[in-house]
Amino acid sequence: MPASAPNSQQEIRRRNLSRVLHTVAERAPVSRAGIAARVGLTRAAVSTLVDELLRGGLLTELGPGRTGGVGRPGHALDVGARGPCGIGADVGVDRLVVVALDLRGRVRARAEAEGDHRDSDPDEVLARLAALVEETAAGAAGHGLAPAGLAVAVPGLVGRDSTRVVRTPNLGWPATDLRPRLPRSLPLTVDNEANFGALAELWHGGTEAPADFVHVSARIGIGGAVVLGGELLRGARGFAGELGHVPVVPEGRPCGCGGRGCLEQYAGEEALLGAAGLPAGHASPRSRTAVLAERAAQGDAAALRALRDAGRALGVALAGTVNLLDPEAVVLGGELAGLGRFLLPALTGELASRQAAPAPVPRLLTSAVGTDGPVLGAARSVVRAVLDDPMAHAPARA
Repeated sequence: MPASAPNSQQEIRRRNLSRVLHTVAERAPVSRAGIAARVGLTRAAVSTLVDELLRGGLLTELGPGRTGGVGRPGHALDVGARGPCGIGADVGVDRLVVVALDLRGRVRARAEAEGDHRDSDPDEVLARLAALVEETAAGAAGHGLAPAGLAVAVPGLVGRDSTRVVRTPNLGWPATDLRPRLPRSLPLTVDNEANFGALAELWHGGTEAPADFVHVSARIGIGGAVVLGGELLRGARGFAGELGHVPVVPEGRPCGCGGRGCLEQYAGEEALLGAAGLPAGHASPRSRTAVLAERAAQGDAAALRALRDAGRALGVALAGTVNLLDPEAVVLGGELAGLGRFLLPALTGELASRQAAPAPVPRLLTSAVGTDGPVLGAARSVVRAVLDDPMAHAPARA
């Protein structure tokens, strides 16, 4: 209908501005001609869009120079040096981490603190997190960057489209809304840490994760996420992907979720360390699995047996998911990434014996972002919101 035409034109303009900004963020330095070739618009249309982004302070012109094309040098473009950034935070069982990413996805500020958060007071932990967020935002401001939002990764169930953490078995928190406890000046997104870890695999590159994969990561517990067609599978309530609480041993060990025989009781960090004869306090939280990997590399029988058994448990848990969803790949993230070469033989064997489809099993990949996956995915989600709707976040207007 005629009345909808202005809205349609506005949406087309917004989408094209986004395509241009995404291209520059991914490929800078790049010329107008290079952008036009990439997005399939005319050079005149791209120039108009670039000029608008330049006026809004989201792009900057670097001057003439070769940018990978032929013919005369074009004026190279980059994202603005001063403008929006994304703040991401990760609430771990044993640490808090906050980073600021610019529009190119580069870490420009970082703050972190170790601590044991099991059975902790959420108000105390979130007060420390808020202080780290303020510290990181101040560090970003030193580079001329202003936070466009805050995204927080948590090891628990988060209500869909909410900031409320419904259940955190490894933290022992009651249902907690993070919104009143964090800086109110920033738009807030809260999601499960495995979800943000999976998004980091998609957005940060290096892993070659396809559009359909299962992401499984481990720290104290085990998290999982499913990506189909390049989008997270969230489920009706936002709780999809809880691989760590898939039973692998009927009537097995009790789990903090209230069930028995859950995967994380056999392949989580504490289960691995205990089976290998390494007490949880053997080393700092960041290096415990490194000690385990070192012992396994040296041929320690207990370490190798613990990792083999964990690989089998992972294979049992993943078999059901693989048979149900038929993903192209399984990506091991978090602490599992550093243990992949010891886990994969048993995991592959178990998966192959239980997979309903003909061989081969899905590709088994290790993460390119490792233990920083959740915090990088969180921060990048804010950055992508800017790239998806540039002028809503422009630091300056014409």
